[in-house]
Amino acid sequence: MYRYDEFDRDFVNARVAQFSEQVSRRMAGELTEDQFRPLRLQNGLYLQLHAYMLRVAIPYGTLSSRQMRMLATIARKYDRNYAHFTTRQNVQYNWPALKDVPDILADLASVEMHAIQTSGNCIRNVTADHFAGAAADEIIDPRPYAEILRQWSSLHPEFVFLPRKFKIAVTGAERDRAAVQVHDIGVHARRGPNGEIGFAVYVGGGLGRTPMIAHKIRDFLPEEDLLSYMEAILRVYNLEGRRDNKYKARIKILVHEAGPEVIREKVEADWERIRHGALLLPEEEVRRIEAYFALPDLAPRSAASPTLDAARQADGALDAWVSQNTVPHRVPGYVLATISLKPTGGTPGDATSEQMDVIADIMERFSADEIRVSHEQNLVLPHVALDDLAEIHAILAANGLASANAGLVSDIICCPGLDYCSLANARSIPVAQAISNRFADMERQRDIGGLKIKISGCINACGHHHVGHIGILGVEKKGEEFYQLTLGGSGDENTAIGEIIGRGFAGNEVVDAIETLVDTYLKVRSSKDESFLETYRRLGQAPFKEALYAAA
Repeated sequence: MYRYDEFDRDFVNARVAQFSEQVSRRMAGELTEDQFRPLRLQNGLYLQLHAYMLRVAIPYGTLSSRQMRMLATIARKYDRNYAHFTTRQNVQYNWPALKDVPDILADLASVEMHAIQTSGNCIRNVTADHFAGAAADEIIDPRPYAEILRQWSSLHPEFVFLPRKFKIAVTGAERDRAAVQVHDIGVHARRGPNGEIGFAVYVGGGLGRTPMIAHKIRDFLPEEDLLSYMEAILRVYNLEGRRDNKYKARIKILVHEAGPEVIREKVEADWERIRHGALLLPEEEVRRIEAYFALPDLAPRSAASPTLDAARQADGALDAWVSQNTVPHRVPGYVLATISLKPTGGTPGDATSEQMDVIADIMERFSADEIRVSHEQNLVLPHVALDDLAEIHAILAANGLASANAGLVSDIICCPGLDYCSLANARSIPVAQAISNRFADMERQRDIGGLKIKISGCINACGHHHVGHIGILGVEKKGEEFYQLTLGGSGDENTAIGEIIGRGFAGNEVVDAIETLVDTYLKVRSSKDESFLETYRRLGQAPFKEALYAAA
């Protein structure tokens, strides 16, 4: 993984010192909250419903055990003994005291981490496929390009005060696991006819109150032109994006109102003016950064493991976990293993400091000292030998981390909602917990198969409900919480925005409504191999709507 150079260290340490002085001035009353607000947001510090919240960047979702242990230490020392992993491959602390934030940032800097540009109208944390660098279906590892974009975008003088926040995602496999089509810019790796590296470029995606799927404005962008083309897109947006109305300031609105072809023409014209200048990517620099992400030296292994096979036959829980939570690695004899942060009845994405320490130990012993944070609020061990899976599972099980539910109905994406967020209209965590409890039976979950439920507590859609197979949006009506359901969303290479199915449901009705949808699917699917999403796309809303509202 990438290591800070001298510039990186000086840059982050200077920011820590600067913000420490700003916090001191705020606590002394020399700065009002209105004066302090833009300063704290530039350092990832939000004022939430009950307390401050610090959002820490995890660029392209990659962590070392040293960094994981520091996250655990911060949770134990400065928070309430847990951290929350988010859909943006960040980690959040919900209860830091303002006086402690400079010390937290200094501790983060000591392990090459920071909270810069995790908030504000700037280019946010660049995200990537959580299977990057290891998946068997990968074309290229997207992380070197995400790192290049991180370096380019950090405090870019032209793009620090954009019309609105700006999000970029990069994926390196045909299967899109980074949801690139619902980002302001999505970068999807390709190989040209002669094997050369390039990218399909998508612009204008996003969720929130006006969900939109990005438009592809370039089929194949050569590797050397990545930065110049990104710069051209941002220049067009910075010049023409609306600043009079924050609800219409995202680039998706600009693309929608001007038309994708007009935006493409403007971007291409600006790109032609700048593409041969300083932003041309030297191949030697790309290869230098690429070397930081080289595949670990994995010992040769057999593609099969009799030891694991025997253990699976003797232990049904291990068998279920291996079947559901592992995927093939590019190296025979290895897999990628998902650590679910979705125990039955738990808060999606939360991990205690003790659990993070255990995970750090596992990373060191069994996964080449690496882990990935997924946008599905789970963690992924990227380099695990088949022979080690039984021991890993035993350790996870002893620490409440062995849920065999990756991709199943209880693997719910969920924002903090009204329990924490000052923007929320409704609670989302209790809804996720209630659904998880209702579908606790693992045999039932496996019979249902792949089903993505995503919950947001307000229209800002931090829980990505628009692209859930079943999406749940919390709204407020006359002082009460109601939940609107959408069906048919998807955040992969076949991105779709879910369709509202009808009137909303009260808080005490929503879990029953989800169960009705699932039961209807089980009745009308063509076979056990047809997923919920496939069934919905084949039949449309009719059977689900009839089942939900027949008694109304």
